Amino acid sequence: MVKELGKKVIAQNKSARHDYFIEEVYECGLVLTGTEVKSLRAGRASLTDGYAMAKEGEIWVSGIHIPEYNQGSWTNHMPRRERKLLLHKREIAQIAGVIKQGGLTLIPLSLYFKDGKAKVEIAVAKGKKAHDKRETLKQQQASREVDRELSRHATGKSGGKGKRKKSDEDYD
Repeated sequence: MVKELGKKVIAQNKSARHDYFIEEVYECGLVLTGTEVKSLRAGRASLTDGYAMAKEGEIWVSGIHIPEYNQGSWTNHMPRRERKLLLHKREIAQIAGVIKQGGLTLIPLSLYFKDGKAKVEIAVAKGKKAHDKRETLKQQQASREVDRELSRHATGKSGGKGKRKKSDEDYD
């Protein structure tokens, strides 16, 4: 059997970067059952309501929806069960300490296979207020406009309309 190499993204939480300030990102393994892995290999999962928490010296992720495997039998899994994340003890202690300070939460950013193993990317994040979201959108639009102008300038295309009028110097 050929070993799977590279990174295959299954699901992303696109609204997370819009709703939160991302402080720190961690890559974790997941403890999964067989039918969960088969369902993920079919590319089916949702992270929209997902969150993670620290309890009893472990990190658990909850709210991730991995639908039941179609060909599964009585051994099928619960779609929204809590799943244990695999991290080093020092990382767990660091995350738990940061979260206990208050105002921060753990959210899943993406779920993917890396070299054949299921991984989830979690982030320590701080929630944005409505005015913060508007400010972020303004900054993104401004940087897009600057990038457009720079690329236009680099390619030599002018932003002006119409043809240039000929001057007396052009006729020499």
